[in-house]
Amino acid sequence: MALLKNFNRRAKIENESGLGTNSTLNAGRFFNRDGSPNIEVGGMTFWEKINWYHALLNMPRWKFALLVLFFFISINLLFAFIYLFIGIEHLSGMVANSNAEKFGEAFFFSAQTFTTVGYGRINPIGFWASVTAAFEALCGLMSFALATGLLYGRFAKPKAYIRYSKNALLAPFKDGVALMFRMVPYTKNYLVNVEAKVTVAMRVNEDGQMKNKFYNAPLDIAKANALTANWTLVHPINEDSPLYSLTKEDIENASIELVVFVQGFDESFSTTVISRTSYTADELVYGAKFLPMYGPSADGKSTILHLDKLDSYEPAKLIIDY
Repeated sequence: MALLKNFNRRAKIENESGLGTNSTLNAGRFFNRDGSPNIEVGGMTFWEKINWYHALLNMPRWKFALLVLFFFISINLLFAFIYLFIGIEHLSGMVANSNAEKFGEAFFFSAQTFTTVGYGRINPIGFWASVTAAFEALCGLMSFALATGLLYGRFAKPKAYIRYSKNALLAPFKDGVALMFRMVPYTKNYLVNVEAKVTVAMRVNEDGQMKNKFYNAPLDIAKANALTANWTLVHPINEDSPLYSLTKEDIENASIELVVFVQGFDESFSTTVISRTSYTADELVYGAKFLPMYGPSADGKSTILHLDKLDSYEPAKLIIDY
């Protein structure tokens, strides 16, 4: 295939991508923009597929909060019905006339028992009511222990806290063309000894079969001592580049995807953190350059980093016509 012949033979093939080479066995991009693998696991039961610990650690905050609230309400509803089934006369100190008020008293007694608050106005009478209350208190202690562990795990989990530009640009660079994208830290736990690596994934026709090929995309600067402001990563498109001599049509036909891996040492957590993202062919902008996203403060004593300008760029003329 002509497209395969256009690929520079000097480009270094990446054999450690961990991704399959048979393009007929995968669909879509390899990684989503948030860095998660674009893979759905099949052949497992529902309960086998769900890893509850990792799911609870990684789900969005609002989902986690709603799940905790739903669990708290549901388990107290369950125990309230159990107390009503045992008999409302086995709960001493209740002040209720209607069935709704009785259910409300049973529900809030359950909530007080579950949280081990125990105001003392209502107390169980009899064997089964006492056993139920004791078992509920045990469930409450265990549930709060689990919730505390999950909250700490979510709060203390190391994370890179890096944002990437929405698009990658083909921009002028040193009398030539380079592929550029940029990233920026968005919290004050700055990274040191940061290293970035880019792999170009493409689909090519090899001996009559469509194959996934992975090539190392050398960066102009691949390491940084510290990441305190935005960093524009630049891959020069020269004879060592897998994109050398490819046209826009070639890039689109090959379903090119740029897979980005970044790792650095977080001083706050004293551990190495990683971050991933990817750019597909439709997320490339031809003939553009990024606009500056930082500048001096009004008093000239510090530098202001404008995160809202991460995706800002302007048109730029390229030497090569895509």
